[in-house]
Amino acid sequence: MLFHSLQFLIFFIITLLGYFFLPKKVRYLWLLVASYYFYASWNVKYLALLFSSTLVSYLAGVFLQKWQEREKARRWILALAIFLNLSLLCYFKYFGFLAQTLQKMLSLLGRGELISLPDILLPMGISFYLFQSMGYAVDVYRGTVPAEKNFFRYALFLSFFPQLVAGPIERAERLLPQLRNMEEINVWDSKRIQKGALIMLYGYFMKMIIADRAAVIVDTVFDPITYVNYLGLTTWVAAILFSIQIYCDFAGYTYIAIGAAKVMGFDLIQNFHAPYLSRSIKEFWDRWHISLSKWFRDYLYFPLGGSRKGKLRKFINIMIVFLLSGLWHGAGWHFVFWGGMHGALRILEEWLSPACNKYLGKWFQDSFAVRFLRRIVTFLLVTMAWVAFRASSIRQTFDLWKSMLGTFNPWVLFDQSLYGLGLDEKEVRVLLIGIAFMILVDLSLQWKKNLADAILRQPIWFRWLVLYVGIAVILIFGVYGAQYDAADFIYFQF
Repeated sequence: MLFHSLQFLIFFIITLLGYFFLPKKVRYLWLLVASYYFYASWNVKYLALLFSSTLVSYLAGVFLQKWQEREKARRWILALAIFLNLSLLCYFKYFGFLAQTLQKMLSLLGRGELISLPDILLPMGISFYLFQSMGYAVDVYRGTVPAEKNFFRYALFLSFFPQLVAGPIERAERLLPQLRNMEEINVWDSKRIQKGALIMLYGYFMKMIIADRAAVIVDTVFDPITYVNYLGLTTWVAAILFSIQIYCDFAGYTYIAIGAAKVMGFDLIQNFHAPYLSRSIKEFWDRWHISLSKWFRDYLYFPLGGSRKGKLRKFINIMIVFLLSGLWHGAGWHFVFWGGMHGALRILEEWLSPACNKYLGKWFQDSFAVRFLRRIVTFLLVTMAWVAFRASSIRQTFDLWKSMLGTFNPWVLFDQSLYGLGLDEKEVRVLLIGIAFMILVDLSLQWKKNLADAILRQPIWFRWLVLYVGIAVILIFGVYGAQYDAADFIYFQF
């Protein structure tokens, strides 16, 4: 059930009607049923997987809370909960990848194809809710949150449908108290509902007007068979558009999720904060997929020692985190390579930072020109890395990089050849206008201006006008139909 489908719209309206009109005491049960139905719409068989992860972490939390004085037993319980969740993740997401890798190694050694690979369908959103499940168990073990005694409320925490299949990865300390106090939510708060609707509309705008339109050009140029036909600046255009596509696709989903939760009175964590305005790789990861970055920081980087055990150990820890982050994003060596690239860039920044501070001076770093240049350089480095993410293999990545850096053909910007990549001139103009609006919104975030709050401060007629205009824009310019089929959200596959 895609967020940008009629099926979801009907589901969401029915869910809201039940949530608004049912007695307060059964609201969480209604949302739990709705969330399980939402997940079952993908594949009903995998409800068992979601339920298993829920049961494991719930029981772990109960016993971790109960056996406060039995530290050894608590460690075993935590280890077992993490092991079981990771086992599910490794089997469904990485078994085929590891088997194929071993198969290729045996083939190179002349042993032939000795492995029969099962056909394993990747469960939707498995990486998200298993990470949320493990994070809860660790938090209860550390004593930062109390164990949830109500199983059904905990099941809702893990399956809450807006953020179930692509995050943000919520923390128990943020979401569980909201679920416990659900009876106190004023469901008829009109300004809150309007704000949630505005946030959802912007998410649909990012997805259906920008991301799905950019995907047409990106898919054409990055095609694993015909990509060799596109050179130089054409490849750069596609690479930059993929940077925009994946941002608008993933952030668009997140805004829809945050907006849908806001309509019901829940606040989900902000997952993006104008990441392409970052001035360094470190800052980029402080602004991109924030919930995942914080998860790796709190549950992997810090336990590994963080920066407390010397610079070399810190660099090793950084690289471990980024390699595993790459593997989290996909079962393929090009994803690991992508993570390794960001790890290397992050380490290089850390290594060069003292020298830059010493020899360049604060006056130089704080100038507008240098801040602007750093943003451009960071965006280009991130875009180069996204090529590895989008490519089907490491070999294709190097071929694309060779084309981008080895061919100079600026005339493609003026000879209309870019209009032969799947979008005509009119569609390209719509795309560029959408990107320009998205940049303005990101700049407003950078300047700490919230457009939704600014709109809500206006008279009621203006607020409703904005909502109706937003709906009309999406209906008129959104990507629909046989020519531009609405694409799945990219992060659904992770």
